[in-house]
This record gives sequence, C-alpha cells and structure tokens, in this order.
Amino acid sequence: MNWLTSFFGKKPELTPQQVQRLAAWQALPAPRPGQKLRESRCVVVDVESSGLNISRDRLIAIGAVAVVNGRAQLNDSLEIVLQQAHVSAKDNILIHGIGGTAQQEGVPPADALLAFLEYLGKSPLIAFHVAFDESMISRALKTFLGLDFRHEWADLAYVAPVLYPQFARSHRSLDDWMGIFQISNYARHNALADALSTAELLLALGQKLEARDAASFRGLKSLERERRRQIQPV
Repeated sequence: MNWLTSFFGKKPELTPQQVQRLAAWQALPAPRPGQKLRESRCVVVDVESSGLNISRDRLIAIGAVAVVNGRAQLNDSLEIVLQQAHVSAKDNILIHGIGGTAQQEGVPPADALLAFLEYLGKSPLIAFHVAFDESMISRALKTFLGLDFRHEWADLAYVAPVLYPQFARSHRSLDDWMGIFQISNYARHNALADALSTAELLLALGQKLEARDAASFRGLKSLERERRRQIQPV
C-alpha cells in the first residue's frame, strides 16, 4: 500500500460528472462578509449523525434553511439523508427518527454532499454549536469528495449570550434559547426542524444585532470572538 494512501486515506473515485459539479461549486465567487443580513443570503444548518463521536460516527442527514434578506425561506431549504452502508443503532434511531430503511435507501454520499454544496453555494453558514456540525460535514466532504472544506461559519451559541448577558450562564442549549423567544419546533432532533428553529433564533436576535451594528455575517463573527474571549480561561 502506498504510504500516502495509508496516512491520508484513499482518495475517492468520482465520476466525470461529479468532478464537473464539484469544480463548478469551487469556481463560485465568495460573498462579501460585510453585507447586511437583510441584504444577503446565509444558510442555517443542522446535522444528524450515528452518534456524538466526531472522529468515529457518521453523518446521516443534513437539514438547512436559507435566510434571505432577513427572512427565513422555507422554499429555499434542503433536507437530505446520506445512504448508509450500516444502519445506526436503535437508540440512535430513536433520537433522530431516521429508520433503517430510510438510511439504506438514502442518497449516495457523494451525490448527497454535492447537492448540499450546490444548495449552499458560497453563502456563509450559521449553526448552534458549530463545532459538531462543521466537523461532521467537513469529514464527510473529505471522505466522499476529497474536498478540504474551508467555509465560513458563525455560531449562535456564542453570539446569543453576548446580546443577552443576563442569560449567559443559565442558557446554553438550543432548547434554552428557544424557550426565551417562544420558538416552536415541529420535530426536535430532525435536522431540518432544528435548522429552522436556529434560523428563527437568528431572526429573534435581529433587533439586538442591529443595535450593536452587528447585523452582518462579519458582525456575527465579531460577537462570537467577543464571547470566546469572555469565557477563555485565565
């Protein structure tokens, strides 16, 4: 076995059409990060997986909702299940509700991930507790497309406490913040439903973001960095 293959993993074999689709996505221009949220498109994302181990567990589903010009667009959304060679454990299925048949009959991973990229375009990504979503998506993209995914993400789990410091210690989960703003969720732990709730949280923060002159992706990242400095151990 070639030592490069053993160290970096086998490079995925893509069809000419898949290579063309990936190249077309890579050629798209990047958006301007200073654009106001009310004048641009961003994508709010959530994932479901076979477990919580970032290095071992598998990406099962991606749910995403676009926020365009300051409004969540249900007609601009994506929900896709990646075909699984092995069905996840029963306890895991009870959490996200994606049964064995749905997993086995999902979209082949390379095509599913290309569909996600084409839906995303180069719009910035927003999530709640980004680290998990980003890691699962990035690892899948590397595994199935050979893509080193270096995309911009903003984390509302860090943004919200800066805007509402009175809740910074007591409110850490998405459910906590949904409770503050009375955001409903039609199917908690469904990727699309959770992405929609996260998008509604983003919109609920809008007035405070405007007051801080942070109602842009660049502004979200600035607040995220501010929060990280606040909680950084001395």
